[in-house]
Amino acid sequence: MKPDIHPAYRQVLFHDTAADVFFLIGSTVDTDRTQKHSDGETYPYVALDVSSASHPMYTGQQRKTTTEGRIAGFNKRFATFGSGAKKDTAEAE
Repeated sequence: MKPDIHPAYRQVLFHDTAADVFFLIGSTVDTDRTQKHSDGETYPYVALDVSSASHPMYTGQQRKTTTEGRIAGFNKRFATFGSGAKKDTAEAE
């Protein structure tokens, strides 16, 4: 491997601000911020908006869309579109 081309791999403290949860994970992310962890050590710090602790798919609190309303609206809008009587070309001649 070439020297001095790889980023530094170190322990980084990630903070999910939505769920107020901290993750200590090895990473190469570049950050100037640091924060003291519960173990007393100071680590590079990265704030996250969403992680597995707050994402609806992982927490089971996924908001269901109102597909019933959308489907009903679609059917109401296009109900008469295909119901018109079509003339059979054989009968027309």
